[in-house]
Amino acid sequence: MHLCEIARRRRTRLELLLIDPAERVGAGAAFATQDDRHRLNVTADKMSCYPDDASHFLRWLTRHGDAKATAAHFAARGDYGAYLSDTLSDASARARTVTLRHVRSRVTDCAWHGKQAVLRLADGSVVRADSAVLATGPQAASGSWAPEELRNSARFVPDAWAPGALDGPLSSGGDVLLVGTGLTAVDVALTLDRNDRAIHAVSRSGALPAAHAVTPLPPVAPPGSLDGLPLSRLRRDVYRHVRRTLRCHGDWRPALDGLRPLTARLWSALPDSERAEFLTRDRSLWNSHRHRMAPATAEAIARLRESQRLRVSAGQVATVRSTETGEATDSGPGALLSVTLDNGRTLQVGWVVDCTGPAARLAESTDPLDHSLLASGLAAPGPLGIGYATDPDGRLVGGDTVAGPPMWTLGAQRRGELWESTAIPEIRGQAAGIAKALLDEAAPLPPAPQRRRPMDNLGEPLSTDPSTAATYRIGLQRLMKVRSGADRAFLQAVELDPGFALAHAALAMLGHEGGAEVDVPRALADAQRAVRERGDARERGLVDVITRRIQGPAGDGDAALLRHIGDHPRDALALSMAVPTIAFSGVTDLRDDAYELVERTAPAHAGHWFHTSLLAFIQQELGAFDEAGALARRALASEADSGHAVHALAHVHYECGDHQDGLRWLDSWIGDHGQGATHGAHFAWHAALHELALDDATAVRRRWSVQLAPPQVRGIRALVDSVSMLWRAQLTGQWTGAVPIDEVLSEVAAETLERPVTPFTALHSVIALTAAREVCALHRLGRYAAQHSDPVQREVIHPLCEAMAAVAEERWNDAAPALQALLPALPRVGGSAAQREVIEETLLYALASAGRCTEADRLLQERLDRRSSPLDHRRLGHLATI
Repeated sequence: MHLCEIARRRRTRLELLLIDPAERVGAGAAFATQDDRHRLNVTADKMSCYPDDASHFLRWLTRHGDAKATAAHFAARGDYGAYLSDTLSDASARARTVTLRHVRSRVTDCAWHGKQAVLRLADGSVVRADSAVLATGPQAASGSWAPEELRNSARFVPDAWAPGALDGPLSSGGDVLLVGTGLTAVDVALTLDRNDRAIHAVSRSGALPAAHAVTPLPPVAPPGSLDGLPLSRLRRDVYRHVRRTLRCHGDWRPALDGLRPLTARLWSALPDSERAEFLTRDRSLWNSHRHRMAPATAEAIARLRESQRLRVSAGQVATVRSTETGEATDSGPGALLSVTLDNGRTLQVGWVVDCTGPAARLAESTDPLDHSLLASGLAAPGPLGIGYATDPDGRLVGGDTVAGPPMWTLGAQRRGELWESTAIPEIRGQAAGIAKALLDEAAPLPPAPQRRRPMDNLGEPLSTDPSTAATYRIGLQRLMKVRSGADRAFLQAVELDPGFALAHAALAMLGHEGGAEVDVPRALADAQRAVRERGDARERGLVDVITRRIQGPAGDGDAALLRHIGDHPRDALALSMAVPTIAFSGVTDLRDDAYELVERTAPAHAGHWFHTSLLAFIQQELGAFDEAGALARRALASEADSGHAVHALAHVHYECGDHQDGLRWLDSWIGDHGQGATHGAHFAWHAALHELALDDATAVRRRWSVQLAPPQVRGIRALVDSVSMLWRAQLTGQWTGAVPIDEVLSEVAAETLERPVTPFTALHSVIALTAAREVCALHRLGRYAAQHSDPVQREVIHPLCEAMAAVAEERWNDAAPALQALLPALPRVGGSAAQREVIEETLLYALASAGRCTEADRLLQERLDRRSSPLDHRRLGHLATI
């Protein structure tokens, strides 16, 4: 996958031979199982195959497997095999410069002739390659513990994961002995369980894996450094760390999880004698606590043990004797093996399954390729003979302890060097590193040409070719005008040049805040990968800002964004992100210094319509409506499609109470230019605001039907504009009867509604759920906000959920003071004052419904002091009659 991804970004031509006898690539032994009882022993949020896109597997799972899966979900192993296969297929399909060929065979011999590897396959054919990676996984179990009579018996299963090994007679009758009590034994026990069968499991320790906590705690790092300690001190300090964590947190697991980032370094620092001591004395205890069962698996195993269908004990197989066919035993006629353990106990079973796991030492390997590499000196065994000797990048070290030809390995074959090297988090990092190192050597990037680079719309240089730059400029122009199609243009740009970081970054922002149909984490990861390989200082800075904007809490990247704009004042994408107009939510708490930001960048733009449009919007936010109107009209004279200028002028008309003229002008612009506007629904919402203020219920209903009702409006715009207008119309008495909220919510993704990524979206989710009277959903959203990393979600959205739940339940005396207390904090949510005014409308309704007419009167008077409104005059008159 990583070879495909990197070659795609670099546009490197590459032929990949994936030599694997399996029919389906990706499943291997671990994930080929189709038994749904076999679960991953790591949660879904840690199983992405991309180190820089942690939720990739979870997103795939919700699309293809379990739509309700969460980050804490332990998925079926078979689903993970399908994920790997599907993701490889996707990566190879997207990499048009890469040819991927699956050769269904095994490599039996490898030799290097000059600069090429000559690989002999099991069928006698030969292939050649410039580089090679041994991704062969764990060695097969050696079965060296088994007496000869058992190894020769048809009743012995040496490999539980061989195709069909657990099918046929084994699945239908006779007691079973599992040798080994680790995770393999757990899975085999679940598969072979029957009401009329006993399953015995034995190992030296007799210990089953521990279980993961149902609600896991975060990892706890050791309080002091463990580096450089001898094993005896290391063991003592680790035990102290575990006991301390258990006392403080009530669980030992976070202590072991906190050791994970240190394990490879600590293991590498130990001398071989101490590593050997660890294997003898500590390995079993470490494995049973470090490699744990999923909670559901642990429950199932506990039920088997309670019913005596699974019996676990300590012991080793001493002798095995075959009984006569059909001889009756305590376990029935299927018990054809008499197994004596070293503790003197004898078991009568029909089958013995080797669950001891892979062979530890390379010398025990039965793979002819391993023998070929060792015999030729191309490779050497790792520490204690476990796996291969490698350099820090995973490159094989030959018998002379120097790096040989371009051959790498990863995963289980590096256990001797790293110890912890078999889990996906380790393997994916190793895979990404090897892919880069391999391509850096086999097809290094040429030095950047010294020609003049293409420019964006405002003269900033771009790290791409002229054709891609032209497509990117189309997208940026549409973004600057707030016209539709920006996402399509950026998508075309990344198809032309997958290594162009800014196009990926722009897509990520449009998906994150603009509701575009973009896989945001994937686009962001692509931007990060691309800018590391090819990007100037401005592009690196912008990708960093966008990363903070998407992944961090609200305001996390604000300072960085402002610094970036200071260094690059003509960066149109950055300026769009910073100024809260219509495309993006803007910088948190920017309004105090928004004017200063836009003024400071004015000399670099020399009156360009884009910058003038932004300045117009900021001026109206500051209440300078005459200046804002003049600036907006000046921008529109240069560019009639400038959505930012239209937006600013719409606000000027509304805030000045100029509803008749504002409505006529806005309807005229919508008719002439609105069809191509990205946020056409928002301009229709502005027109509806005028109609609401004019107290024209007929016009409001007509506007809804023609411009704001689904399916004309979908997704985020339906949530922000259609829902808000419906709720305000209902509160102000301009929509009689039930509002059609359900048809709007059907156009909004459940993830957007229930787990909104920005406080501004969350505000409108609260309104939608209140309009739908979904009180339970409001409480769920409140809990989500209360646990969010974003302080605005915790401090504003969470209490807002509780206040609006009181509205939905008509507890007016609870709702009114709660809403009133929140009004000063609402600017932190983002958006415009006109958008946030929906909460003030709700407060007015709550005050009137609670009979608190004096407070409602005061609020209405304050509003009328700001602007004229026939609606507010009518409501003020109505209050006087109560």
